[in-house]
Amino acid sequence: MTDKKIKMEKKFKIKLDGKTINVIEGQTILEICRAKGLTIPTLCKQPGLRSEARCRICLVEMDKKLVTSCSTYPSPGASIITKTDRVKNARRRNVELIMAHHTGSCNINEDEKNELCYLAKEVGLEETRFKKVRNYKPTLGSSVIRDDNKCINCGRCVDTCSKIQRVNAIDFAGRGFNEHVASYFEKNLPETSCIKCGQCIINCPVGAIREREHIDDVIEVLNKKKKHIVVQIAPSIRVSLGDDFGYEVGTNVEGKMVSAFRECGFDKVFDVDLGADMTIMEEASEFLRRLKDGGPFPMITTCCPAWILFMESFYHDMFHNMSSCMSPHEMLGMLTKTYYAKKVGLKKSDIVVVSVMPCTAKKYESTREELQSGVDYVLTTREATKLIKHFGIDFRKLKDSKFDNPLGVSTGAGTIFGATGGVMEAALRTAYELGTNEKLKSPDFKSIRGMKGIKTGSVMVNDVEIKYAAAHGGANVRKLLENAKDYHFIEIMACPGGCVGGGGQPIPTTEDIARIRGEALHKDDDKDNMRKSHENPVVKKIYKEFLGEPGSAKAHEILHTFYKKRSEF
Repeated sequence: MTDKKIKMEKKFKIKLDGKTINVIEGQTILEICRAKGLTIPTLCKQPGLRSEARCRICLVEMDKKLVTSCSTYPSPGASIITKTDRVKNARRRNVELIMAHHTGSCNINEDEKNELCYLAKEVGLEETRFKKVRNYKPTLGSSVIRDDNKCINCGRCVDTCSKIQRVNAIDFAGRGFNEHVASYFEKNLPETSCIKCGQCIINCPVGAIREREHIDDVIEVLNKKKKHIVVQIAPSIRVSLGDDFGYEVGTNVEGKMVSAFRECGFDKVFDVDLGADMTIMEEASEFLRRLKDGGPFPMITTCCPAWILFMESFYHDMFHNMSSCMSPHEMLGMLTKTYYAKKVGLKKSDIVVVSVMPCTAKKYESTREELQSGVDYVLTTREATKLIKHFGIDFRKLKDSKFDNPLGVSTGAGTIFGATGGVMEAALRTAYELGTNEKLKSPDFKSIRGMKGIKTGSVMVNDVEIKYAAAHGGANVRKLLENAKDYHFIEIMACPGGCVGGGGQPIPTTEDIARIRGEALHKDDDKDNMRKSHENPVVKKIYKEFLGEPGSAKAHEILHTFYKKRSEF
């Protein structure tokens, strides 16, 4: 197949900066230049998506005409020059024009962490002649905030929402000078089908979209010290937090992370991996009951709050397919304020629970009335970095420490929740062994791993071939659900890569970065002495002392929830 593909490729010669080279038909000038190691500045271009050429920063000369390299395909014999004075001046002028939208909300500052400021420095723009020309009111939401005063109409958030996530909550409105990004009918975000995933945030090059921060509230609680303050940390944070402290992408900083939060003043540091193990016990048991009763299938995992909103807005016929389990941090929050509170002699009202999450949708999730959430505040990974720096903690010099008991013991199955396919793999490990009373020869379900948009596999449980699948990213979710009836068990994560690519993660978070983080979680799982949720001694103790058994009436009261229909408009 590879040989056939090579034969079908049409090659021809062009000149690139005076050198004759061979290129393949169908490549843009930008792709050709990058393959040759040439740096062309871009702003609106997103990997894997068709270029809209809105920013016009990637200009080059082709046959003495200025063209956008991201959207132009050279013809045979074309002569392309990337670094003439004409090209440099045009790029600088276009950046200055873009700054006319952005300036007033942000100064050109080399310390500013957004792509436009870096780009201004790259093209040699030291100041802009234009004054602020916009006066929009920021659009507020429970998770995501949009500020059109900073927006430059590059279209990356629109492309992300429409092409990667296929939610279409935002698009361009107005014409000419009045063009701006807006939700349909100019509604506020909370009134739309926005799923709060935050993918628009990590793809915005100018900081015009951000999360609604809880950091000031958390700092106030920590400074007052009037209550017992618990922080619980999601699986993926241990391999992403280090990005903001100069570590190589994917470095596991779990030990220093725990120490840092303890230094911030939290009374206890708990591991959401334990909440993931509890989720598996409930979810796997629910699946086995469905298997015994003949359905309904497929059963769909419910750990991702953005997917829950996606389903509630667009897939009303899926309600009976959804597991009723809360997500791991919500389960752990409830256990902290019930099981843990009882063990240490505290009232529920005496405890403040702060979740550190890779996800902006978790902020909304903690406000859902039907959950009666045990979580008081949610910090993204980015906010966690700000918190640690606020307290003047030298992260890299910290000694490693361990999570606190009794809610700090977890398995490798809980750890891989942070990567796409990880929830399914963890659930299969437990469902198989509880359903067959046999040990797995290997706990690895490798068919469900990796960054492929839709992954599938099957396993025999007694005499039944269980077909399973996992999808990540809204567009892939829609594709999978077209054939949902073909499967018994489905995992869905709204963000590309799963939680490792979540909208609350450090910026930049790309597909490659998400992949590296996911692989790091699997390496951590490989080294763990316990790799199955039902082997966790604390999980066993919680059921013995408090819940009875998975799926019990008390477990349903504390760890399960329900859903409601929402309009897609």
